[in-house]
Amino acid sequence: MTAKSKSAIVLLSGGLDSMVVAGLAREAGYDLIALTIDYNQRHRIELDSAATIAAHLGAIEHIVLPLDLTRFGGSALTADIAVPKEGVEENAIPITYVPARNTIFLSLCLGLAEARGARDLWIGVNALDYSGYPDCRPEFIRAFEGMANLATKAGVEGDHFSVHTPLLHMSKADIATQAARLGLDAGMSWSCYDPTPDNKACGRCDSCRLRAKGFADAGLPDPTVYA
Repeated sequence: MTAKSKSAIVLLSGGLDSMVVAGLAREAGYDLIALTIDYNQRHRIELDSAATIAAHLGAIEHIVLPLDLTRFGGSALTADIAVPKEGVEENAIPITYVPARNTIFLSLCLGLAEARGARDLWIGVNALDYSGYPDCRPEFIRAFEGMANLATKAGVEGDHFSVHTPLLHMSKADIATQAARLGLDAGMSWSCYDPTPDNKACGRCDSCRLRAKGFADAGLPDPTVYA
């Protein structure tokens, strides 16, 4: 693959947002190189969803990269800390925030992009219907993109990287609507942070609440099986 190939590195978690981002990248004419991080997350079932989505969208490559962030801990997703079930607390960063996760993951996307000759990174961050994570804000994305073009051989030689965030200012209802428009089965995606032993969505964590509200607000059926 050369730098002239129209390929995109898509950070594919297996969630609804990442599925829609991948669909939008494909619609824009990119060949998809999907990167999924197996960080030993509590909701590991999302890795199966990522594989299903990558295959459905015809990704030319799907890398599942192991990176055990339970060694760091500091989050309900990577440590023995209960996942909150009482809703999002206003003006507070919840314990489901994984320290520096998007910075770490985008850095891995950047390394893969430079190695593959791709210059476009696509990520499903959202600054509206989200849980207050600092690494989902537009100023973070702008700062990372600037750093990417300072920290790489390609960037300093003028072959610049771009970080695409088409969902940044969408509501969860908008995102659910985009999935339907793209003809993507939302049932392929996984959102729940705390699945039950029989692999049902808990229905009470922040991510489940946002997902359910999004489908309801969009007037679309929610294919999720909730406990």
